Amino acid sequence: MKKTKLFKKLFIPSILSLLVLAFSGRAQTGKGVAITGELKQWHKVTLTFDGPETGEDDAFSPFLNYRLIVTFSNGKQTLSVPGYFAADGNAAHSGATSGHKWRCHFVPFSTGEWKWAASFREGFKVAINDFPMAGEPMAFDGASGSFTISASDKQAPDFRTQGMLQYVGEHYLKFAGSQKYFLKGGADSPETLLAYGEFDGTRDKGGIPLPALENGLHYYKPHINDWREGDPTWKNGKGKGLIGAINYLSSKGMNSVYFLTMNVNGDGNDVWPWIDPWTHYVFDVSKLDQWEIVFSHMERMGIMLHIVTQETENDNILDGGKLGDTRKLYFRELIARFGHHLAITWNLGEENNNSAESIKAFSDYIAGYDPYHHPIVVHNGIYKEEVKFRPLLGHQTFHGPSLQVMPWIRTHDQIKIWREESAKTGHPWMVCLDEFGPADRGTLTDQEDYWHDHERKDILWASYMAGAAGVEWYFGWQNDGSTSDLANEDWRNREHMWEQTRYALDFFHQYIPFWEMVSADELIASPTDYCFAKAGEVYTIFLRNGGTTRVNLSDVKSSFEVKWYNPRTGGELQDGSVKSLKGGDWKEVGTAPNDQEKDWVVLIQRKK
Repeated sequence: MKKTKLFKKLFIPSILSLLVLAFSGRAQTGKGVAITGELKQWHKVTLTFDGPETGEDDAFSPFLNYRLIVTFSNGKQTLSVPGYFAADGNAAHSGATSGHKWRCHFVPFSTGEWKWAASFREGFKVAINDFPMAGEPMAFDGASGSFTISASDKQAPDFRTQGMLQYVGEHYLKFAGSQKYFLKGGADSPETLLAYGEFDGTRDKGGIPLPALENGLHYYKPHINDWREGDPTWKNGKGKGLIGAINYLSSKGMNSVYFLTMNVNGDGNDVWPWIDPWTHYVFDVSKLDQWEIVFSHMERMGIMLHIVTQETENDNILDGGKLGDTRKLYFRELIARFGHHLAITWNLGEENNNSAESIKAFSDYIAGYDPYHHPIVVHNGIYKEEVKFRPLLGHQTFHGPSLQVMPWIRTHDQIKIWREESAKTGHPWMVCLDEFGPADRGTLTDQEDYWHDHERKDILWASYMAGAAGVEWYFGWQNDGSTSDLANEDWRNREHMWEQTRYALDFFHQYIPFWEMVSADELIASPTDYCFAKAGEVYTIFLRNGGTTRVNLSDVKSSFEVKWYNPRTGGELQDGSVKSLKGGDWKEVGTAPNDQEKDWVVLIQRKK
């Protein structure tokens, strides 16, 4: 997209913000609005307005033909936040399809006073019309008011302790509040997470047969006991299985879940946001409200939403694979309903086939209407890294590859390639390993492979040591099908894989400034091992098969402390046979404290 078009897309919400603020007050201040939620920094504040009575399937679509945007300002920051039709305002519990409630969610970036002003306009396709004054003002248009925000009182793992997770022009995401860098580790399966039998309007439309599932849908019954008193439900107790599953994954230290929001005609063919797979202008209000209950709980439990908007079988269903009216409305509804969450990655498609021009257009559109500017990525098909990602290098609204790497042996090098290639453009990408092959294997259960040596050594540590911003675990297609990607109901069957992932996350967060480090394999003598370093300061060496190696300290005069970390069991740093090194030459790092034939991590840090 030309810079002028990109500027127009990003600048239009700013124009609308100024116009809304300028003309606010025409309606009575705060008339017909309920403000709910905790008025605290990084918490969701919800404005619900009384507007025209309508319904999901009204001939004059409430999704397409009304446009709610609320502008929030604290004198330093101004955000234009899209809103949506909320039926009776309680649809998650009532199942309502009609009503007169219109809603907007906002997350304040700072404490103190925030002013708000609403724009509410009616007109044919006004929801996806870029012109600020399109349509006609009606109902509560011009309503305004203010509220005062205090500090958050939440505790980890709740993301509200850290603030919005943002792309900051580096290879890792960063929390706006805590200023801490984020390293992703979590679940890639089941991609049909939202094919949950207790969501309204959710049914199997004939995807791959999954006899292990009841009615072809998930219920996560093994996780019902992980639900805790005080956790959310809907419709008199529904949702405990899925909420419990989120609790379990969080308890194992994971911080991300990958899932589809639309898989029409895909492998599962059981997830979509509409009342029907083919009625793309009519959204299912109660289902989406129930999704929001789950997403809010994920945020409280420290789980990033990796939202995959389509998959390879359906990436041309909307507008023939281009950015047209149905895709714009789909993106807008996702942003309006869920864009306020603190940790989101928008994924433009699994094994994606859309053209580079279309991917850029999708990315620009989301970036222009997401007031929080969450990172945007796309997933590649097998052996299609070059054709998928090369044309996207340097595109300012796109933030990196969601890598599928097959065979697994290419993992380390592929991550290095796209980090380095993106850095050359001045727009560094966050590069994540989100799937590895072969596809019929994936990550096996603990019963099949308790130690997961292959995944730990050749995927997990190979990725992080190359500078990956995250790793997610895909479950593959096992023979019995009951624990495969689409059919898995119980994350506990891979508990030891989650634990080993947490050990890696613990090491990177506790012991090294990973955001300042780069892959430096050339600094060690063993060609099959990995080095991740901030030269002259800290060197991390992963010995895949134990033993020892030498590290190049020729250009360094400092003295260094040598410690060892066990990637199989985690825990504290330990002493090996060599406790310190002095720079000036290639140096032997010594051997591990025990199990010297197994994989170990060597941490070499400059003495203070």
